[in-house]
Amino acid sequence: MSDMKERNETAVSEFILLGFSSLGEKLQIFLFLVLLLTYLFTVTGNVVIIFIVWLDRRLHSPMYFFIANLSFLEIWFTSVTSPKLMLNFLSVSRTISFHGCMAQTFFYFALGITEFCLLVVMSFDRYAAICRPLQYATIMTQRLCIQLVLGSWVGSFMVISFRMLLISKLRFCGPNVINHFFCDNEPIFQLSCTDTSEVRRVDSILISTLVLSSICLTMLSYVSILFSILRIPTATGRQKAFATCGSHLTSLAIGYASCIVLYVRPSGSASLDVNKGVALLNTVLYPFLNPFIYSLRNKTVKLALRETFRLSTVKLFPNP
Repeated sequence: MSDMKERNETAVSEFILLGFSSLGEKLQIFLFLVLLLTYLFTVTGNVVIIFIVWLDRRLHSPMYFFIANLSFLEIWFTSVTSPKLMLNFLSVSRTISFHGCMAQTFFYFALGITEFCLLVVMSFDRYAAICRPLQYATIMTQRLCIQLVLGSWVGSFMVISFRMLLISKLRFCGPNVINHFFCDNEPIFQLSCTDTSEVRRVDSILISTLVLSSICLTMLSYVSILFSILRIPTATGRQKAFATCGSHLTSLAIGYASCIVLYVRPSGSASLDVNKGVALLNTVLYPFLNPFIYSLRNKTVKLALRETFRLSTVKLFPNP
């Protein structure tokens, strides 16, 4: 009898991702094309940023080292959900295996928390550059930069591994339909046939603490930066200092706002349909905007891009 009960509790071997199946067929094909172009540009744009930072010696500084790491992360973050979403637009079954679903939710949250850690690191870098300019070179050493990046990646993956350990205790015995385009936490909890109250509570505290603490640390850095900028005697100097932080503040506004709506608000305060829309902005739009934020708004990167493009053109089409 106990063996039969165990088999019944683990009967679900795959899930069905509803995604945006309620939309018409023509609209789904249109969204597929838009998503495909967005995904290709996201990957290409972020790869270009990594390549330019690696190639141009003028960009061999802590700030651009962190930007390159953020670009690398964005490629994988959007790849966790976008390919499966695109496939589901063209597929009838829309299924994902149980282990595939667990892997998707693991990497989504692990990479998401890593991103917030990198944003904190980048705010500390801007604080050191603006508030401690004379000590900047001695503070932000190459060794410290590598340690901060590795700490962000390793620490985030370890924390989310603990979260997945809790989720692995849940049992799924049907239904297996997820009203989302990826395996987010709330839809998974709703499908479990075991009590999820404790897991929900721990998960909510964990995610909220990580997000809110990263916001507080980042805002603390920027408050200090603001006071330092206001003490700059010339308007040109203040404008230049504000410009160096503009791209970072844009990222913070998009990333933190979407995450707060999705995971920090009280459970059940928004419908899953609303969550799908906000999650689409978080997983597709934000990585898509990253190349614009860190290249087109940055004079040094734009100059490096133009020179690299010019040299490449000369090599490919030399003058006769």
